Amino acid sequence: MKPPAITVKVHERIGDVAELWPRLEGLDDAPFSRLAFLEALEASGCVSPDAGWLPHHLSLWDGDEPLGVAPAYLKGHSQGEFVFDHGWANAAARFGVEYFPKLLVAVPFTPATGPRLYRVRGAERDVAESAFAGALATLAERMELSSAHVNFLPGDAAERMAKRGFVHRHGVQFQFQARDARCFEDVLARLPSKRRTQLRREKRAHVEQGISIRTHTGSELSPEVIDAMFDFYLSTADKFVWGRQYLNRAFFETVCSTMGDAVEIVLARDTSGAPIAGAFNLRGARTLYGRHWGARREVPFLHFAVCYYHGIERCLAEGLTRFEPGAGGEHKLARGFEPTITHSVHWVQNQRFRAAIDDACGREREAIALELGEVTHRGG
Repeated sequence: MKPPAITVKVHERIGDVAELWPRLEGLDDAPFSRLAFLEALEASGCVSPDAGWLPHHLSLWDGDEPLGVAPAYLKGHSQGEFVFDHGWANAAARFGVEYFPKLLVAVPFTPATGPRLYRVRGAERDVAESAFAGALATLAERMELSSAHVNFLPGDAAERMAKRGFVHRHGVQFQFQARDARCFEDVLARLPSKRRTQLRREKRAHVEQGISIRTHTGSELSPEVIDAMFDFYLSTADKFVWGRQYLNRAFFETVCSTMGDAVEIVLARDTSGAPIAGAFNLRGARTLYGRHWGARREVPFLHFAVCYYHGIERCLAEGLTRFEPGAGGEHKLARGFEPTITHSVHWVQNQRFRAAIDDACGREREAIALELGEVTHRGG
């Protein structure tokens, strides 16, 4: 008897594969990979063809048995991805390649590492990953796409994809690792004495001004709290030249309603009780993820207190092992965060273009390795 063929199905809504979600494994520490989070992005219109994100979700099958799910999108631009390929897009024409549209496997607007192939419980890893890699290459060829990209996947998964012909790219984030720390003073003990003095001063500055900081989650995510956080998010999007408003209030309201157990909104309030700054975080089983920040007025060191120090203390109090405060920011190194390599993999159709990207990524990996050594030294 001929064995069942491995097939891929394409879905225009993440809800089309909702029935498979209870069977998926490895998502307990990935709140951004929850069905509710991905549905909120689509239901609010933040992810849509008009926004340049055309849902193209994949489900993989071995005969009648599902192997896994991969949230994917056809992209006509590179915005909201945090793995920057603008240089690739600009160079593509020199190789006779039309870069857009491209296929992207990622969580929109979210530079947080997590599984990108959500494997069905009991499915063999190698079979599922082989089917996933083959599906991306086949879809890119059949749809005449320049490339397929998988962003912010775990390092071991990226290495296995690289062995299947994908280009492996490194990036850098600064993350907090709890290890044996039980309180903030344990974290300070890792730093030189001059740094410890600086951080203590920054950490108490808001207290001396009568500003309080508190986490709101679950039933505390009231319309007032959501409104305040959305206003802070908008203030940051409007403040910086690189800022983009990717999310709307409907998204914040929906995600707070459907997964309030994982949402943590941190608000700083002045002596009158009015919110003056805030951060939007999500919590997994072992990790706290920081995503959005904003403030109504500039207060010295308040950004560090709300986005960094409060999150570190939250992790230690709740027994979480890691805090990922988001992309960028070497200034985090002096505040208890460590440089951490992030991973993406890329399938490129045109062989000459692929060779150029492979070479560039190889040199980029070498430069990052050198820089990490220098950055770690400066942080000490």
